Amino acid sequence: MSRLVAVVLVLVATVARAEPALETSHAVMIDGATGTELFAKAADDVRPIASMTKIFAAMVVRRHKLDLEAWTEITSADAKASRGGVPSQLMRGQEFNNLDLLHAMLLISDNRTPTALARSVGLTPEQLLEGMTALAGELGLAHTKFVDVTGIAGNESTARELAIAFRAALKDPVLARIMRTQYAHISSKSEVVSVEYRSTVQALWDRRYKVRAGKTGHTDAAGYCMMIAADAGKRPVVMVFLGGKTRRARLDDAWALIRTLENR
Repeated sequence: MSRLVAVVLVLVATVARAEPALETSHAVMIDGATGTELFAKAADDVRPIASMTKIFAAMVVRRHKLDLEAWTEITSADAKASRGGVPSQLMRGQEFNNLDLLHAMLLISDNRTPTALARSVGLTPEQLLEGMTALAGELGLAHTKFVDVTGIAGNESTARELAIAFRAALKDPVLARIMRTQYAHISSKSEVVSVEYRSTVQALWDRRYKVRAGKTGHTDAAGYCMMIAADAGKRPVVMVFLGGKTRRARLDDAWALIRTLENR
C-alpha cells in the first residue's frame, strides 16, 4: 500500500468517526438503559426549556396518585395560568377526563392542563411548583429551575439534565405510552368540546427509526426544543435538543445522531 493511499484511508476513517455538525445549539444523547453519555454539544449550558417543563408536572401529579378515570373542570384560574401561551381548546366550565388532560398536556403542551391536574390531586399551583422543584432536586438536577408550571414564563435547565428527567419519566408506563401516541380524541363530559389532537413530535411519523416517546416545546426565548427516546440499531437512546432555530432542525439532528452512532 502506498503512503498516499494509507493517508487517504486514515482520513476517510476519521471523517466516518467525526461527530455530526448539528443545527441545534445545545444537545445530548445518552444510553437509554445505562445513562452513559454518547454525545454532547453545550449540554451543560443553562437554557430556557419552554413546555419541556410539563414532564415534571406530569411526574408530580402521577406521584400524587392522579385518578385517570376522574373528571376535572377547566376554570378561570387555569385560563389565567395559560396566558401568554398558545390558545387552548379546553373551554372554561367544561369537565375533561384526567387521562385526556394528560394527553393534552404531553401531546400538544396545552397550558391549561398543569394547574387543572394539580387541582385534581389536591395541589395548588404553588404546591405543584414546589413538587416540581423537589423532583428536580431528587434527580440531582442542580441547574433546573422553575418559576411557573407551564414553561411560558422562563423555566431553565440544561440538555443533560432534561435527558435525565426524561429517562425518569419514561419509567412511568402511562406517561411513556402517552408520549408515543400520535393522535388523541378528547371530549368534554358534556360533549360540548370535541378535539382531535395530533402530537407535535414529528419523529413519531418517520418510519426510518423506532421512536419510543417524545415531547417538544417552543417559545421565542427557548427556540425549538425536543426530547426523544428511540432505538439506534438495537440500542435505546435518549436525546434532547434545545435552542433550535427551526422546527425541522431538531428532527434532522436526531436522525443525524442516530446514524452516527450506528456507523461507529
